[in-house]
Amino acid sequence: MANIKEIQEEIIEEFNMFDSWMDKYEYLIDMGKDLEAINDEHKIDDNLIKGCQSRVWLHAECKNNKITFYADSDAIMTRGIVALLIRVLSNQNSNDITNATLDFINTIGLKEQLSATRANGLVSMIKKMKLYALALNK
Repeated sequence: MANIKEIQEEIIEEFNMFDSWMDKYEYLIDMGKDLEAINDEHKIDDNLIKGCQSRVWLHAECKNNKITFYADSDAIMTRGIVALLIRVLSNQNSNDITNATLDFINTIGLKEQLSATRANGLVSMIKKMKLYALALNK
């Protein structure tokens, strides 16, 4: 299993293949479409991420010292963004998640392509994932 740094490097390479942000947006949307759906039982208010313009549910489970994230959103672009974060942080141990610096976000230029509210939502998603990792650290 690849570590967080290796996964970020893969993502940077993938995004570098695209010339325009329209192509990168399409790629993000496709990632969102491929995101494994969260169980309806986890689509509760406690799992909603505060600070997101759209509704984003995030759930985490810990098995064998690895944390797995599940998410969904009612907005296709946001679903792609959370799918990207899950790809990087899911199936990692809690220390690696809480200590991760997600440099790929700036390297691929994602943050500057987002509206202010979407950028805030991105920060809120990362914060919530790190909080889950801290809470599930056994």
